[in-house]
Amino acid sequence: MRMSTEPKKRDVALVVDDSPETLRLLTDALDGAGMTVMVALDGAAAMRIVDQITPDIVLLDAVMPGMDGFETCRRLKRDAGLANVPVIFMTGLAETEHIVRGLDAGGVDYVTKPIVIEEMLARIRVHLGNARLTQSARAALDVSGRFLFAVNRQGNLLWATPQAQKLLADHQGTQADDDFVLPPSLLQWLEQAKGKGSSKSQAASLPDNPQLRFYYLGETAPNEFLLRLSKETGTALPPEFTSELGLTTREGEVLAWLSKGKTNRDIAQILGLSPRTVDKHLEQIYAKLGVENRTAAAAIATNATRRNS
Repeated sequence: MRMSTEPKKRDVALVVDDSPETLRLLTDALDGAGMTVMVALDGAAAMRIVDQITPDIVLLDAVMPGMDGFETCRRLKRDAGLANVPVIFMTGLAETEHIVRGLDAGGVDYVTKPIVIEEMLARIRVHLGNARLTQSARAALDVSGRFLFAVNRQGNLLWATPQAQKLLADHQGTQADDDFVLPPSLLQWLEQAKGKGSSKSQAASLPDNPQLRFYYLGETAPNEFLLRLSKETGTALPPEFTSELGLTTREGEVLAWLSKGKTNRDIAQILGLSPRTVDKHLEQIYAKLGVENRTAAAAIATNATRRNS
């Protein structure tokens, strides 16, 4: 078997700490583990470095003069290109409130000082592996034609597949980039959906674009929430078929969506009705079609659509 002669790419670690001793300790250890190391003495210097190169992982001191580690992490995570770079906090503060602050700021882990090198290297390997899996999964989504994107707790766009990015851009009338933010109504919906879980969450839409539907799929990483987009086009049975069966226009719309596999709750969301109203429409539809269930009604609608297409 022919062996590749290309050198293995070295992972890049950015270490941010105001302690020269800590920087020296970590630089030696990471270099010995085969990584390229960049160092910064404070948050401002770290931000200048990431403007030039994207690290694979960041080791960040929580307490530093000037911009502390928590604020540095928040600023890093505002950059869509850095949103998924794992950040490990290093701190002598073991109190729960500081740990929570670090995770809320976007960190994936923390280690307490004095640093145990073997433990640090083990954590780095785990988080680099997880980051690679995330990148591979996202690449697969990009080529599969899925309308998916992710936001953080504030509703800021973290990433989007090309298909979702196009829908968002069409809605905004501009390029959908890291400036996209969920409006307040959808932020409130997201909070409710997170509490219910992805299997129970209802779709939501924008006040000025009801056809663009948002579905909550789950939390894929700390402070990363996966959403699916769908553009619902208006649909109805052919007018002549609707009148032939004595259905009203609204009943025809309900039946058409039912034939597409939508649940009563979905239909209510799409048509702006209450679930109870949809139930009433279906009672009338069943009676007019002479059927007893949604499967039989859907079959009639599907056949009608085929005959008239």
